[in-house]
Amino acid sequence: MSLSAPPSDEKPIDRLIAIMARLRDPQTGCAWDLEQNFATIAPYTVEEAYEVADAIERGDLSDLREELGDLLLQVVFHSRMGEEQGAFAFDDVANAISEKMIRRHPHVFGPESQRTSAEQTHAWEVIKAQERATKGKNKSLLDDVPTGLPALTRAVKLTARAARVGFDWPDVSFIFDKLREETAELAAEIEADNKAKMRDELGDILFVCANLARKLDIEPEDALRSTNAKFARRFQFIEAELAARGKTPADSDLAEMDVLWDAAKAAEKAG
Repeated sequence: MSLSAPPSDEKPIDRLIAIMARLRDPQTGCAWDLEQNFATIAPYTVEEAYEVADAIERGDLSDLREELGDLLLQVVFHSRMGEEQGAFAFDDVANAISEKMIRRHPHVFGPESQRTSAEQTHAWEVIKAQERATKGKNKSLLDDVPTGLPALTRAVKLTARAARVGFDWPDVSFIFDKLREETAELAAEIEADNKAKMRDELGDILFVCANLARKLDIEPEDALRSTNAKFARRFQFIEAELAARGKTPADSDLAEMDVLWDAAKAAEKAG
């Protein structure tokens, strides 16, 4: 049986919620949507968040509008599944975040005076700690740092938590010393051909780099995304130059491609 779509004159969020309810209807819904659960949808949620970040990185506001819609759909999807289980609905999700934002901004919605950005950041973390304690989540400072975060991001958050109680390097010079130490340890394991320990030492290097990013107030995922894009851009330059010569990278050698890589760098600087 075919049913018409929810009317377009509804409030946009109500229309979206109604569409999702229709997709999940056991009798007339979409087979694929009905097969999904929180676990199967979670990867799509993460993917959509990255696509939002990508649109922002590219400065494409039209694409950003579309990607934000895709991300909103994920919230509506999870909320619908929660409602079906009698756990929560979209309104509960919206009300919960509204209450949290009011609670965490007493200088805006309460009697406290305005704060500087730095003061607010500190107060925000204090309030979050109080919330964790209220929920019985105060066994460790690190308990609620999500394990599903990208590893570099999680490393930053873990070390930032530890830094709050003084477990931190005084300045970046100490981090560079540690980076040199870890690099030497990796070199030793490579020499020993110990694959398991190579993995550990490489992880240590990446963890130190995440610490360095935190100290410099640079988001490591953003930095690496930028470098990934730069690498792709320069390698595509190499491909184009080789194609003009009737060649592919497989037909070339490292020396020729290195020259073209330098040319790509020079072209970027000139531009």
